This record gives sequence, C-alpha cells and structure tokens, in this order.
Amino acid sequence: MPEEPWTILKLLHWTTDYFKKNKVAEPRASAEVLLAHLLSRDRLFLYLNYDRPMEAEELATFRTFVRRRLAGEPNQYITGTQEFWSLPFRVNPDVLIPRPETEVLLETVLEFLGSPETEIRLLDLGTGSGAIAVSLAREFDLIKIVATDSSKAAVKLAQENALLNQVDSKIHFVCADMFSAFSSVSWKFAVVATNPPYVSQAEFSELPREIRDYEPRYALDGGPDGLAAIKHIIREAPAVLSQGGALIMEIGAHQGESVSGLVKASQHYESYRIIKDYSGLDRVLFALKKE
Repeated sequence: MPEEPWTILKLLHWTTDYFKKNKVAEPRASAEVLLAHLLSRDRLFLYLNYDRPMEAEELATFRTFVRRRLAGEPNQYITGTQEFWSLPFRVNPDVLIPRPETEVLLETVLEFLGSPETEIRLLDLGTGSGAIAVSLAREFDLIKIVATDSSKAAVKLAQENALLNQVDSKIHFVCADMFSAFSSVSWKFAVVATNPPYVSQAEFSELPREIRDYEPRYALDGGPDGLAAIKHIIREAPAVLSQGGALIMEIGAHQGESVSGLVKASQHYESYRIIKDYSGLDRVLFALKKE
C-alpha cells in the first residue's frame, strides 16, 4: 500500500505539533510563515490549497527550516524578510528585526512634522535595517534623511531596503558611530529619530534565546543600566538639531522616569514627554530643543 503523501495541511499539522512539543513560540504561526516562504506564497494560499502534495525537494528544504527554528533562529532570519509599517524589509543577523512597538516612534514623528510645505531634514541615528528612515521617506515628499550606523553590513542592507521601497533618492546613508559624522559639518535637523540599544546587561541575560543568541548584541546592549547610548544621545543631539527641533527616541518599557531625569539635567530641552505604547508601557521620548 503506497505511503500517504505529505500535503500542505498534513505538514502544517505535523510541524505545529513538533514545535509545540519543543516549546517553540507561536508554533502554528511559525509553521505557516516558514511553509509560505518555502512556496513563495502568502499564508492564505496554504488554506486555499491545503491538499496540495509536497515535492521531495520541498520537504528536504522545509526540514532545514524546521531545524533552524528549533535551534532558536527567528523566523525573520530564516525567511530573510519582515514587514514593518506595512512595507517589506529584508533582514539578516547583521540587523535588529523591526518590531511593531517602533511604529509608535514613527507616529510621533508624523504628529510633530505634520504636513511640511518646505523640505525638512531628519537624522536616523543607528538605522539598522533602515526601517525608520525608509518608512518616513515613504510618508513625506519633502524630506531629506541622513541615516547612520556603525555597521557597514547594516548600512548595506538599509540601502537595499531603501531601493526595494523606492525611496533611495531621499536617504543618504553614512557608516559612522553615533554623531561622529557631524563633528566637522554644520548640518542641522528638524528631527533626530533613533532606536538605540537600551537593554541592561541584567535584562540581556534574561532575553529569549531567539533575541539573545541571534540578534546583534550591539543593537540591544545598553550597558550596565541600559542607558549608556541614551545618555550620549540626550547630551549630543542638541548640537545637530535646528531651533525648535525634536529628539524622538525609543526607550525601554520602564525607563521613562530615568530618561526624564536625564532630559531635565541636560538643560538643553524646552519640554519633553514620555509616550506610552499600546500596552501602556514607556516607549518613546519626545524632547523639544530650546530655542
């Protein structure tokens, strides 16, 4: 009697159960994402074609995906893609995976800038995959963005994402650490937007292995208290902000009080506020430079 063929539905059921037994996060969703990627289709296709037989070569490739996921590798690095702000982004282990929480930062930038009638300049500090710069470039016609990162590999990937989303003419990418690229130039920006590393060393050791073992540590580790990069940015941003410009920075879920103290102590900002995310957690600092 011939062996029953592996169909899409059978493979999804088996993989989901296997992931559950091995405590893989979101087992069903992980199985669907990986199988849809393998077939170069969306997840709806899996349900509309649940009885489609799998070919031997497809099964062999899918097994490698399952092994990688079982080892803790995030789906996004296996598929090489992540959606952010309803846009496609390429990702790899050289960059942090864009997260929905960062969209609060984008919303804050949009609220602050409104509908500018003249060209504005924005600095994306530590661009990573380019998610912030690319997304904002899609939102504004009259914008010029400088996006920096200390990693050459990250800058290269961010450039690819700008091209992918057809905004490469609006963004100038620079490989540089923090504000080092602006020490000898007089550029001023209406906004400094940044998602810096803000995880404390104690918190880093407690992160899920998908994050701790696979995402770039330099983009996560904010030093002993998680505030090393944040302190530097609060201190240095006013020098590159135009009059009335704003520092808009993502922060840790419980850093609002500490960050507020740093802003007050700097005496370079006219006003500030901590913006919560949709879970009610501290997420974004908005600080307006003194005029």
